[in-house]
Amino acid sequence: MMVIPSIFMPEDWSFTFYEGLNRHPDSIFKEKTVAELGCGNGWITIAIAEKWLPAKVYGLDINPRAVKVSCINLYMNAFDEKGQPIYDAEKKTLLDRVEFHESDLLSYCREHDIKLERIVGCIPQILNPNPEAMSKMITENASEEFLHSLSNYCALQGFLEDQFGLGLIARAVEEGIAVIKPTGIMIFNMGGRPGQGVCRRLFERRGFRVTRLWQTKVLQAGDTDISALVEIEKNSPHRFEFFMGLSGDQPICARTAWAYGKAGGRISHGLSVYSCQLRQPNQVKVIFEFLRSGFQEISSSLDLSFEDDLVADEKIPFLAYLSSVLKENSCFPYEPPAGCKRFRNLIAGFMKTYHHIPLTADNVVVFPSRTVAIENALRLFSPNLAIVDEHLTRNLPRKWLTSLAIETAENGLSDDVVTVIEAPRQSDLMIELIKRLKPQVVATGIAHFEAVTSSAFVQLLDATGEIGSRLFLDISDHFELSSLPGTIGVLKYLSGTPLPSHAAIVCGLVKNQVYSDLEVAFVISEEEAILKALSKTVEILEGNTSLISQYYYGCIFHELLSFQLTDRHPNLERRSEKSKSVEVIGFTTSAISVLSNAELSISDEGYPLVRMDVDQWFLPVPSPVKAAIFESFARQNMTESEIDVTPCIKQFVQTEYGFPTDSGTEFIFSDCSQALFSKLVLCCIQEGGTMCFPDGSNGNYVSVAKFLKANTVHIPTNPERGFKLTEEILIKVLETMKKPWVYISGPTINPTGLLYSNQEMENILSACARFGARVVIDTSFSGLEFEYEGRGGWNLGSCLSKISSSGNPSFCVSLLGGLSLKLLSGALKFAFLALNEPILIEAFHSFPGLSKPHCTDKYTIKKLLSLREQKGGLLDVAMEQIRILENRAKCLKEVLENCGWDVLRPCAGDSMVAKPSFLGKAVKVNHSLKHTGSGEKDATYEIKLTDASLREAVAKTTGLCINSGSWTGIPGYCRFTIALEESEFEQALACLVKFKSIVDN
Repeated sequence: MMVIPSIFMPEDWSFTFYEGLNRHPDSIFKEKTVAELGCGNGWITIAIAEKWLPAKVYGLDINPRAVKVSCINLYMNAFDEKGQPIYDAEKKTLLDRVEFHESDLLSYCREHDIKLERIVGCIPQILNPNPEAMSKMITENASEEFLHSLSNYCALQGFLEDQFGLGLIARAVEEGIAVIKPTGIMIFNMGGRPGQGVCRRLFERRGFRVTRLWQTKVLQAGDTDISALVEIEKNSPHRFEFFMGLSGDQPICARTAWAYGKAGGRISHGLSVYSCQLRQPNQVKVIFEFLRSGFQEISSSLDLSFEDDLVADEKIPFLAYLSSVLKENSCFPYEPPAGCKRFRNLIAGFMKTYHHIPLTADNVVVFPSRTVAIENALRLFSPNLAIVDEHLTRNLPRKWLTSLAIETAENGLSDDVVTVIEAPRQSDLMIELIKRLKPQVVATGIAHFEAVTSSAFVQLLDATGEIGSRLFLDISDHFELSSLPGTIGVLKYLSGTPLPSHAAIVCGLVKNQVYSDLEVAFVISEEEAILKALSKTVEILEGNTSLISQYYYGCIFHELLSFQLTDRHPNLERRSEKSKSVEVIGFTTSAISVLSNAELSISDEGYPLVRMDVDQWFLPVPSPVKAAIFESFARQNMTESEIDVTPCIKQFVQTEYGFPTDSGTEFIFSDCSQALFSKLVLCCIQEGGTMCFPDGSNGNYVSVAKFLKANTVHIPTNPERGFKLTEEILIKVLETMKKPWVYISGPTINPTGLLYSNQEMENILSACARFGARVVIDTSFSGLEFEYEGRGGWNLGSCLSKISSSGNPSFCVSLLGGLSLKLLSGALKFAFLALNEPILIEAFHSFPGLSKPHCTDKYTIKKLLSLREQKGGLLDVAMEQIRILENRAKCLKEVLENCGWDVLRPCAGDSMVAKPSFLGKAVKVNHSLKHTGSGEKDATYEIKLTDASLREAVAKTTGLCINSGSWTGIPGYCRFTIALEESEFEQALACLVKFKSIVDN
C-alpha cells in the first residue's frame, strides 16, 4: 500500500476499526452498497471489497491527494504481478466493486442520489486547533502540512457534539440518515475521551439503536494538544476520560492527563467500534429531512433516545408527523369546532376496528378535557339536580357542589340553579340515588370491577331512561390506546346495540406514554341534536381544542390503525332497542337562543367555504414559530424554569401596555382567551353584576355572556368616532347600573380594527373608576398596528395611578390577552389573564374547570417571547406580515367600495367592518351550500337582505362566510377577517364581486 505525508498512515485507530468490522458476520457487507468515510489511502475500502464482496463500495475522502493515492492502491491490488486482473469468486475484480471519490463526508452520494446499505467511518474526532481551517480552499496545490491537518482535525460543525470533538461524526451520522436505506447499518470508530456515555448518546439521540462491537485502548498521539479539552472541563461540569498508560484502569480527567503528559508520562484513551441502526427509520428520515429544510439550528434539541420502546413507538411517529405538517404547510388549516376531521375519523376508525362499533366522525365531538366536556354538558342542560360521581366533581364550580337546593322546578326553583350531588361510582349505590333523587342529568364512570361486563351500564341506562334523565358515562379510566385493548363492557354493548338518545359516552385521553398532562377528550353520541349542540358549546366557551394536541393523539390512533386491513371484520348487526316515551330534559332557553342566533361557524356540507368570519391566523407561519413548536416536542426533560412563562408574560404586559403588577398580581393561563373570559363572566354572575359590551364588540364574547345567562347591557358607541366607546356615553350608562362589568377590546378594537389611544383609555377608565366598575381589557387582538412606530403605546400604570385615589374601591382592571396573533401562529393557542383584585382572584378559582396550556405550549411561548425581544428575526417577520395585512385592508376596502359598501378604514389588526348599501333588496339563494354555483333553479328561494339574513345570503350564493351586523353589534356593519391564505383572500374578493352582480341582477 502506498502512502504519502499528506494522508494518515494506517495505525491503531484504523486497525482497531477493521477489527470491529470483523466482529460482524460475513453477510454484513455481501452484495451491499457500502461507503467508507475518510478512506485515507483506501486500505479498509479495498479490504472490505476483497473479503465481503459487496455490490459496490465507495471510498470517500475530502483530501484530494488521499483519493489519488487510494486509486493507485486500488490498481496495485486489482492486478497480479503480470498485470492481469484478479477475479474473485463471483468473477469480478476490485475495479468492478470499488470507486474512490473526493467528497466532504457523504456529499458525493447525496449529489448522485446513491442509496447506501452500509456506512462505515474511522473519522477524526478532536477539536480543531485552527477553526478557520475548513474555510480555506482545498486544492491540489495546498501544502502537505495543511492536508495532513485536514485529515487529522475537523472544524466546528455546528452540532452539540462539537464541544466533545465529535461534531464531524455527528454531521456524518445526520448526512447518513438521508442516504441510508431503512434497514441500513452505520459503523464508526469512536475514541473514548469524551466518555462512553457521550459517545453512545451521539447516536441514540438521533434515533439509533447502538451496539458496541469492539473496545480497546490506544496511546494518545504525542503531537495532539489536549489543552482545548482542559479548557472545556474548566468551563463545564463535564469530565473527559483518559488513562495513565495502556494498563491503567481508572479514568482520569483531561486536566490530570495534560499534567501527566507534560511530566513525561504516556496517556491513553478508550477506542470503541459502534454499530448502529435506526429504530424507526422511515419516521426518523422524515424528521431529519424537516431539520435540513432550514431548521438545522434546532437539531441540538432533538432527543430520540428512549429507554422504553413504548415511549419511542409513540413519540417518534408524532415527531415525524409534526415535521411533515410543519414542512409541507405554510399555515395550519381551519378545523371545525367539533374537532379536527382527521382526528375524529381516526377515533371512529379505532372504535370500528378494535371495538366493532360502527361510528363515523359525525358521532364524535372533541373537547380540551373530560372536565370541560362534563361542565359544558351541564351548562347546556342546566339541570336543577345532577348526580356526578365523586371522581368527576373535583373541577366543577364550587357553587354547584355547595348548594343544598335539591327541590325540583315544580317547587318554584329557578332553572338558573344547578345543584350537583356527589355519588360513589359503584353502580348499585348510584342507581339507588338515581331512583330516589330523580336527577335530570347523571355523569358517572364505571368502577373497575364492573367495567369488563356491560351489566352495570345497562342498569344505568335503564335507571336513567325510566325517569327521563340524561346520562353521560365516562370511560376514561378503562380506555386503552393499545393494539390489544382490554375489554370494556360499555363498548361491547355498543357493538351490538345503538346508544340510546338520552345517553352519551365521555372519554378523556390521558394514557399516553410521554406526557401525563396532555389531555384531549371526546364525546360519542348517536343523537344528532346533542352532537351539534355540544359542538357549539365548544365554539362558544372554548374557541376550539388545541390542534397540536389532537395531532398527538391522532398519531397514536393512526399507528394503531395503519397496519390493519380495512373492513376485515364485517360490522355486527345491531339490534334496535325500543325507545321509551319518557320525556328527558332539553336544552335551556338561553342555550337554545344563543345556539340559534349566535353567528357560529357555518358547516361546509362538503362545499369549500372562504372563511372571513373566524378569528384565526392563516398567513404563513414564520420559521422561528415552526422551529419553536417542533423544539418543544423534540426536547426531553424540560426544567421548570424553561416552562415557567409567568416572568416573561409579566414583562410582556408591562412593556406592551404598562400594566402594573406586584406580588399580589396573579397570572392565569389557558388555551384560549374565550375560556378565560367565560370564567370572568361567571365571576360577574356570582357577584350579581352586569356585563357591559360597547356596540362594536367581538360577537363571540357577547355570545359567551348570553350563553352563561349573565345580565348584559349594550353601550352605544359614537359613529362619528368610528364606533368607539366615549367617556360621555359610558357615564350615562353607568349612572343607571349597579355592579357594572365593562368589557373593552384594546388597544386594537375587534372587529373594527381601530385603536384606542392612551388618553382615550385614561378617560374611559376614569369614568369606570367613578362608578366602581370592574373593567376587563381584552388585548387578544392587539399587536398588529399598521403604523406601529408612529403611535404611542399604552401606559396603564400611569393612568391607574392618577385615578386610584379618587375612584370607587370596587373598581379594578383585569388584563385579558392571547398571543396567537401577536406571535403569528394559527395552531399555537395561548391566553393569559392578569388579576390584581384579591376578591376576584378567589372568585375565579371557584370555577376550576379551565383547559390549561401544555408544557410544550409554555416552552414555545417563552422561546418566542424571548425572540421578539431580539432585533431582526421574528420581529422583522412580524413587521412584514403587518404590511401584508395593511395592504390587504386597502385592497379589500377598494373592492368593497366598488361593490357598494361603506367601509370603516382599519388602523390595525386582522379584521375590518363595512356596511352594504343594498340592504332591503331581495336575492335568490340556494337551500343548501351543495347547490351553490350549480345553477339548479328549483334549489333556490328568495330572501330579503337584512342584518339577520345577509350572512346566509352571501354564504349560500358565493361560499363566502362573513359576520353580519347582528354579530358586530353595529347595525348594518359586517365583519371581514383578512389573515387568510393568499389564494383564499383573492377568492374572497371574487366572491364579493360575484355577490354584487347577484344583487344587481
